[in-house]
Amino acid sequence: MKKFLSTKEIAQFLDVNEKMVYTLVAEKGLPATKITGKWLFPRHLVEQWIETNTTNYPETATHLPPYHGLLIITGSNDPLLDRTISLFNTLHSDHVAVFGNLGSMGGLRALRRNLCHMASSHLLQDNEAEYNFDFASQELDTMPAVVNFCKREQGILVTKGNPKKIFTVADLARPNMRIINRPLGTGTRLLLDMELKKAGINGDKIHGYHNEVNRHLDIGLEILAGRADAGPGIRAVADVLDIGFIPLRWERYDLMVSKERFFDEGVQLFLGLLHQNEFRNLVNENSGYDLNLSGKMLYPAGSNLKGKEQPV
Repeated sequence: MKKFLSTKEIAQFLDVNEKMVYTLVAEKGLPATKITGKWLFPRHLVEQWIETNTTNYPETATHLPPYHGLLIITGSNDPLLDRTISLFNTLHSDHVAVFGNLGSMGGLRALRRNLCHMASSHLLQDNEAEYNFDFASQELDTMPAVVNFCKREQGILVTKGNPKKIFTVADLARPNMRIINRPLGTGTRLLLDMELKKAGINGDKIHGYHNEVNRHLDIGLEILAGRADAGPGIRAVADVLDIGFIPLRWERYDLMVSKERFFDEGVQLFLGLLHQNEFRNLVNENSGYDLNLSGKMLYPAGSNLKGKEQPV
């Protein structure tokens, strides 16, 4: 059973007065739920919330060793990325690529701490037009190189046939609805929370809002098993599991690489793979992926690495 803190306990935990706790809930998204008229605060979500809102990390004393065949990728989960890593390991037997599923913000933090070569991310900025740049500039001392991996269609996964007649995010707030969610710090959770805010809906009032799983596939499996009616996710999972999908938007899913490691052999081999037919053959036409930008440099523009949206 997850530990819940009372308003008094959370005030002591955060070292603020109780009145400030209510302000943090209303204005800063402090995780909370109201049961029988009393506020309760899931401690593990509060700790995630603190981590997500941390801006100044101490410098790490450790650094990735010189590249000797082990390529480390961390960040946002994606089935196509999983298949591409398997393809890389098949084509390049002298190298090993591994992935750490940390969510988009977790990937950025791993990049900051020199724990990985590349971080995968799809964090939608406040202007709802761009992805990742603002988050990377806030999290990292130096902007990384940003290369697009793919575009993909995000939305709401639902039971096959959509028996609950879910058509918009607002429908998730109906009394008879059960959802499954992604953790704080993931781009999918960020998108859902933005859509709920635009619809004037408090996520805490949605049954299952705080039930979290770590992968897109896990969202679909919970729905397939009948333990949830809906959850945020990508079309690719709906196609694989043959369940329903309500589209929200196409998003850009990028790879961020520190400039110091950009020309490491494994990094270049992986980015080069995005231009090869073996990679493009992993995607079917109606799979919820768009590869038109795949392998294109998005940042920096006009640098000696490559120009904006030019092949790596």
